[in-house]
Amino acid sequence: MDKGALFTATALSAIVGSLLIGLLANYPIGIAPSMGLNSFFTFSVCIGMGIDWQIALTGVFVAGIIFMILSLLKIREKIINVIPQDLKHAIAAGIGFFIAFIGLKNAGIIVSNLDTFVSIGELASPVTGLAVVGFIITLMMLVRGINGGIFFGMVITTIIGMIVGLIDVPNSIIGKVPSIEPTFGVVFSHLGEIFTPEILAVIFTFLFVAFFDTAGALIAVASQAGLMKDNKIPNAGRALLADSTSGVAGAIFGTSTTASFVESTAGIAVGGRTGFTSIIISVCFTIALFFSPILSVITPEVTAPALIIVGALMAMEISKVNWSRLEIVIPSFVTIIMMPLTFSVATGIALGFILYPCAMIAQKRFKEVHPIMYVLSFLFVLYFIFV
Repeated sequence: MDKGALFTATALSAIVGSLLIGLLANYPIGIAPSMGLNSFFTFSVCIGMGIDWQIALTGVFVAGIIFMILSLLKIREKIINVIPQDLKHAIAAGIGFFIAFIGLKNAGIIVSNLDTFVSIGELASPVTGLAVVGFIITLMMLVRGINGGIFFGMVITTIIGMIVGLIDVPNSIIGKVPSIEPTFGVVFSHLGEIFTPEILAVIFTFLFVAFFDTAGALIAVASQAGLMKDNKIPNAGRALLADSTSGVAGAIFGTSTTASFVESTAGIAVGGRTGFTSIIISVCFTIALFFSPILSVITPEVTAPALIIVGALMAMEISKVNWSRLEIVIPSFVTIIMMPLTFSVATGIALGFILYPCAMIAQKRFKEVHPIMYVLSFLFVLYFIFV
């Protein structure tokens, strides 16, 4: 796929999604193409299954249309609202650990190891050292109560990286917006090619992963922002409609499924509580379209400290789980631990949803579990067996 078109398509889908969720739901959440679904789109569908990217993108478009219908019928909202409160806290905490793990990985602090799976990285490495310095600077500013500490930490880390030669100084600041023509609207030319068992399975997987990625992010962000009321998220239906609409728009522009991204918690950590935050995110993505040359300086080592710290803030939700009852503890623990270990929010949620009804049945408290939870548990079992 054309890299310039993907750059522009990513920005446009984020502009549309973030603006919609800010205006429709008044939520401080950004929407952009999901990195997990980006990976699934690339490595599983296009490379692994040998499906042309145009057809895969059409599958994303169809999944987005189905999402819109489910959102309008309030089915997605209903499912989110019936999730037990303890599991919601576990999901939020698990995403915190997952984000921190990504940050540690991007910084080179945690690396893969053939014997132990993961181990400590080369802390003496200049690049890893830059991330560590950035983490310490950001930590000190946050502890001192400096507003925008995470943002300023990234700026200072970038400047230090340039001074010591670890980050290239950009040759220019403003650049031409890349053309979106190579990817725009290709989905409409391939709608007749998706009605095969293979492509339908891909569409189902996009639906499954995107649904629970978004649900997990929405729960995590709402919990941290204090928006949750009586175990329900106000205006969840509008937020989900904005999310699904941006998914359709993103597919037309030429990018994989969009989702509410958990990095939104960085904005909440510094005071974002309303849709004005999302509108600002949309404006920033618009400005970013014209500054592609300098975006190269924002390396994974620069953003890693922010991810680790935001992960720590989200992990505070773990204290709200009822750790005194075993039927709550085990499903919650599995939900939390499996997100970073499987590198998937959706997998952690699925396993928790399977175990929770089992534990409640064993306690003879099956009437306390909503029927939708039993249906989801059964569907997740089928998913792991057949998909």
